[in-house]
Amino acid sequence: MPAVTVQPVTGKRDFNEFVDLAYRLNRENPNWVPPLRTEVVELLTPGKNPFHEHARMQLLLARRDGRVTGRISAHIDELALAQPPEQGMGPGTGNWGLLEAEDAETAHALIARAEEWLREQGMTRVLAPISLSVWEEPGLLVKGHDHPSTVMMGYDDPAHQAWIESAGYAPAKSLLTYQLDITKDFSPLVQRIVSSGEKNPRIRIRRVEKAHFDREAKIIIDILNDAWSGNWGFVPFTAAEKAYAGKRLKALVREDLIMIAELDGEPVAFMLTLPNLNEQLITMGGRLLPFNWVKLLWWLRRPRVHIMRVPLMGVVKRLQSSRMASQLAFMLIEYIRREAVREYGSTCAEFGWILDDNQGMNAIADAIDSTVNKEYRIYSRLL
Repeated sequence: MPAVTVQPVTGKRDFNEFVDLAYRLNRENPNWVPPLRTEVVELLTPGKNPFHEHARMQLLLARRDGRVTGRISAHIDELALAQPPEQGMGPGTGNWGLLEAEDAETAHALIARAEEWLREQGMTRVLAPISLSVWEEPGLLVKGHDHPSTVMMGYDDPAHQAWIESAGYAPAKSLLTYQLDITKDFSPLVQRIVSSGEKNPRIRIRRVEKAHFDREAKIIIDILNDAWSGNWGFVPFTAAEKAYAGKRLKALVREDLIMIAELDGEPVAFMLTLPNLNEQLITMGGRLLPFNWVKLLWWLRRPRVHIMRVPLMGVVKRLQSSRMASQLAFMLIEYIRREAVREYGSTCAEFGWILDDNQGMNAIADAIDSTVNKEYRIYSRLL
């Protein structure tokens, strides 16, 4: 069999082959949701995705006898390098991601070349896979291959785990998602906590106002940057990334599914819930033309979805060790649960990702009788 060669992506043809490979290799997998190709191109394009304003990236393609057999991205986030090492990132830490390969030989050649590039850039350690930022699709799916991923979550071929581990990578952190039957009322204890909060004049739970979208997005991301700042793997949003995230999510935003909790008039917590767009994308093959854009626009007018996805929630750091934090979280979850069932016909919610050692959030997940449905694993290796 001819040897595998790995070369940097140069030019439009290579770039298109890099993007298109994932669609070819995963085409027969009924649980892989093809992302919109236009969004993948935007993610990887400097000048469109503000991640590139503080990152260096090298895309790589593997070929065997002239045929593309795999791809990988190697990248370094300057903001991640500035984080405290005890929080997972820090000086000398680079990443690779977007791995797709036909076989183990290709995967190993790609990983080795990505490591070589990171070494040339002065990195001494790898955290991977991260595609591209920790806010995009971090981690390798190691549990939950039997059902499709939800919006903003990745999917990986089950073979990837053995390929990565046999390349010398050890688990660094697990990210969990929880599944919850939202047609059922919560336990009497949770209901009492919610009822108590409703009687507290200091607490106000409100919907976001789409007419003031930029203001609301800033409030949410400011809470997020504060709430998650001590978490493993945290990298702060820049002003440009705040605007970009708001623009990307605006079409999915529903005022009754995103709520902010105020304490004494100050925003202190939020919960962001999105209709599971992947229930539509799974039939579209990654393309809007010729007619998929019409279907998508019609669906966006009033989504009816089985699954609601909760990608983000947070409580400001100063409240995180208090009973108030749990009370606000339960109130946000309950208020949005009611809306999701009544207005969108939803029966299920997926929360996460949540760090496996985040005791507070995992305790809340347990209290509402949710169960882990997916696990994503980030690996590490010294260079």
